[in-house]
Amino acid sequence: MVDFVVQALEESPSVDRVVVVGPVPELEYLQQGKVKAVLACADSVMENLRRGLEWLRPQDYVLVATSDIPLLTAAAVEDFLQRARETEADFYYSIVEKSVGEARYPGVKRTYVRLKDGTFTGGNLFLFHPRILERAWDLAENMVRLRKEPLKMCSILGWGLVLRLILGQLTIADVERRFAQIVGARGKAIISPYPEVGIDVDKPADYELVLRSMGLGG
Repeated sequence: MVDFVVQALEESPSVDRVVVVGPVPELEYLQQGKVKAVLACADSVMENLRRGLEWLRPQDYVLVATSDIPLLTAAAVEDFLQRARETEADFYYSIVEKSVGEARYPGVKRTYVRLKDGTFTGGNLFLFHPRILERAWDLAENMVRLRKEPLKMCSILGWGLVLRLILGQLTIADVERRFAQIVGARGKAIISPYPEVGIDVDKPADYELVLRSMGLGG
């Protein structure tokens, strides 16, 4: 799976350099081209992110792609980055509308949130400026921990948002405003027309879907 994600990043003109955080003996062959380092992984997503950032020491925006989205393409990466360039924010988060994912991949099973704007699943591409790290780190750790539990995620942002979510009145703009209040930074949801950014492989059905999509059976 990592090979496909790295290939998408390699082929993306907007990506300058890549750091892979994972089991080094199995992945060190990737260190070529734009991949400047393969770093040993830890037991948590956030610690892995920290290790990558410490190596990169970025001064500008950083793109994070999870390693379990093998259907990712360079076109999807470039589209996400281009849409991010159209608005000014400190943090960008990819989301995919349910109808888009189901039209391209019938039978796909994801965790969805019904908002007033539509029904969405979270994507696995993130873009942020390092200046927000100190303020946003604790919130990010909680969001990662609760990423499969939308109600609990919203509870971190406030029970008023939970109530609006239950009533179907919560909007993307509401969440963005609350994020700004809590973190003191601007957050922006990027609606991607590429469902591939939201199809992560974390159960057998996902694996079989990816194999079928690649024409490998399953």
